[in-house]
Amino acid sequence: MTLQIHTQWQRDDFQLAVDCTLATQGITALFGRSGCGKTSLLRIIAGLEPRAQADVRFNDKVWQDENNCVPLHQRRIGLVFQEPSLLPHLNVRDNLLYGFKRTPVAERRLSLDAVTQILDIDTFLERPVNALSGGQKQRVALGRALLASPHLLLLDEPFAALDTQTKSEILPYIRKLADEFAVPIIFISHDVREIQKLADHIVFMEQGNIIKSMTIHAASADIHSPFFVENTPAAVFEGELVAAETPGSYVFSDGAVQLRLSLPTPKKCNQKYRVRVLATDVAISLHQLSGVSFQNQLAAKVLKVTPFHAHCLITLGLPGEHTLFAEVSTYAVESLSLVEGKEVVALVKAVALVE
Repeated sequence: MTLQIHTQWQRDDFQLAVDCTLATQGITALFGRSGCGKTSLLRIIAGLEPRAQADVRFNDKVWQDENNCVPLHQRRIGLVFQEPSLLPHLNVRDNLLYGFKRTPVAERRLSLDAVTQILDIDTFLERPVNALSGGQKQRVALGRALLASPHLLLLDEPFAALDTQTKSEILPYIRKLADEFAVPIIFISHDVREIQKLADHIVFMEQGNIIKSMTIHAASADIHSPFFVENTPAAVFEGELVAAETPGSYVFSDGAVQLRLSLPTPKKCNQKYRVRVLATDVAISLHQLSGVSFQNQLAAKVLKVTPFHAHCLITLGLPGEHTLFAEVSTYAVESLSLVEGKEVVALVKAVALVE
């Protein structure tokens, strides 16, 4: 499946100039500064800008061209904004079924039971929506969009109004939606952590243009990625958790790299997880150490030494062609003779790992 977009949309003093094909498998993130055109692009995909000069094609269907603009409901798109916009006079169940009842029976692909169970909202279907927390409301909004059996789900910064804890709780549900229901998702976010946790593909935008499109792993392995202009570089690993002997302690493995984690809340094991390792949470030793608090000591090779602000960024190669970053001082680079090809040990604290 493909989503092709071509537009030269001039609006006041801003022009959206895009000619691209977006992935329609998994989760794609649109990333860039405020005002770069992310929401404008999403609105064109959704059919909310019928006057825009645009050509939009989803698979073999023409959604928009110079002669026609198929409206949102006929495109079978689910759309979720920052605010959940639930209907206050209806309870949770009726909000969820609002789009479902308006979907032709032959097009219904998802059931109320399946959606409410995977979003963990099946226990409060009879509640009024004003009795829900912010995170619960957003999960209901996602469920309502899904129950319309969309061919594509568009999320415009759906977590921006949530606090950090609530956001951390809801992010796994988005991943489940893509994995369990195979609904392609395109979402907007300014949060690098959020994107590295969720996205399979990343589209970087700047001043109305798409400047680069790549997989999340390629973007996370590139220190020159727009990701890291204002954010600490972070490597991403994807694998499964196994409970360790100490409560709150887990072993994460992707088949090539093992990491011991210490997590504040219990996690289900034998499920897919992503782990981020910040460059500031990695130290370097010339040999294995004993009697230290670092629980992860990984054999690595120095691939590159790059000046980074007032320090140096060391790109390290790990088994399985993985990349890890370490931000260290210039003095450390000189005293440890860190040069390309040098064999070292990467030290990572278990409590520094962010899942």
